[in-house]
Amino acid sequence: MTALEPIPVKLQLHGVDHTARPTWKLRETIEFYRDKLGLPLIHVISARGWGPKTHPDFLHFFFDSGKGSTIAFFYYLGSQQPQTLDGRSEMRPAPDDHVFDATHTAWEVESAGELQAWKHKLEAQGLNVSVETRHEVIESIYVRDPNGYFIEFTRKLRPLGELDASDGLLTLQAALDAEDQAHSEGRRMTEIDEVWARKAQLIDAQVGGGSAAIRLYIPQVEEFSSIVKDAANRSDCRVVPMTGYDRIDADAPIEFRRSVLALKPAIWYGLFTGGVHGTIEILDRDRVVITPPLAGPAGM
Repeated sequence: MTALEPIPVKLQLHGVDHTARPTWKLRETIEFYRDKLGLPLIHVISARGWGPKTHPDFLHFFFDSGKGSTIAFFYYLGSQQPQTLDGRSEMRPAPDDHVFDATHTAWEVESAGELQAWKHKLEAQGLNVSVETRHEVIESIYVRDPNGYFIEFTRKLRPLGELDASDGLLTLQAALDAEDQAHSEGRRMTEIDEVWARKAQLIDAQVGGGSAAIRLYIPQVEEFSSIVKDAANRSDCRVVPMTGYDRIDADAPIEFRRSVLALKPAIWYGLFTGGVHGTIEILDRDRVVITPPLAGPAGM
């Protein structure tokens, strides 16, 4: 920035310019992104390293991924693909390695029909495409590129609002508190139950938690509404409307069934993200059982 340029009053970002990853398969990567996905190749940098003797000569090439963004790759001449990547491109498009697959690119489409059209296009190219997966506010399909990287195509199911942001802040604060508690006890936090328990405490402190032995805080958003509707029609619990949340109270163990709530697994396993005062005894693919809280970290 020169002295003649104005200094912004507030710094903010304006979207993603590009994401970049290494590739060891030049031809296959070009064919996948340009020919199979149909993304225009818009720029290539070629250089004799970037100064240090340890930096190999390389190509850095960019494909247009919409709205001014690009996806880019570094192809380092003479380098060998790490053995840890062997066979990844043939793996099914599901998170078999949650650490590796957490790093991925997600592109937005505008409708369910467009998502289906992409699925058909990819399958017509002989690619293995995942089933549609719903993650609370988005629905996605996945495919692997020639290097084994996840590529996600996603559509928004609803816009994010103030409640999402405020609830998210509470979740992260609960996670920080629970992690500090675990550290003070000389252990690592390994169960999300500790975060949910601490979050319930934080909401209790804000609005008053009531006296029920079991208290479930459910954010007032569409994706979690079925558990509130189910609870409202039952005699073993009661629903207490609040600002931003519905609280489900129970005095004895309570059970919910995924088939009754008609929830996809990705939402089911995050059903209690709003916070839990109680002990989750069972949370498998089909049912959850919550009992009055036990002493200890998860039942704080």
